[in-house]
Amino acid sequence: MAAMKAGEKERLSTLRMLLTQIKNDAISSGAEVGEDRFIALVKKAIKQRKDSSEQFRKGDRPEMAAKEDREASLLEIYLPAQASEEEIREAISKLVSEQGLTGPAAIGQIMRAMTSHFAATADGGTINRIAREVLAEPS
Repeated sequence: MAAMKAGEKERLSTLRMLLTQIKNDAISSGAEVGEDRFIALVKKAIKQRKDSSEQFRKGDRPEMAAKEDREASLLEIYLPAQASEEEIREAISKLVSEQGLTGPAAIGQIMRAMTSHFAATADGGTINRIAREVLAEPS
């Protein structure tokens, strides 16, 4: 309602798209959308915006890329506070040292443990990138 009253067309449009996704998900699953599913839907919408932004940049359309970036930023407000890269790195380093994990084969174990540990507060891409960096560090 605040977006409507303030005349913020971009914000209003973005929130309407998110609301539509939530309603469609509720209809397809036949159940109310819970908090975990809501967070997953918001993350999916953000990822779509970031992917679109990247494609627009590759297509030399910076104005459209900027619009997608703004929409992603608007949606990020609805996510819980995100874990910092430092927190993620510390947790991964601790797991690697405690379990003696090494090499690329350990990525799967790290991803399983960290995605359940950080659940809604970190995205898989960030966890994966940091895990690869930690595993690449000399022991």
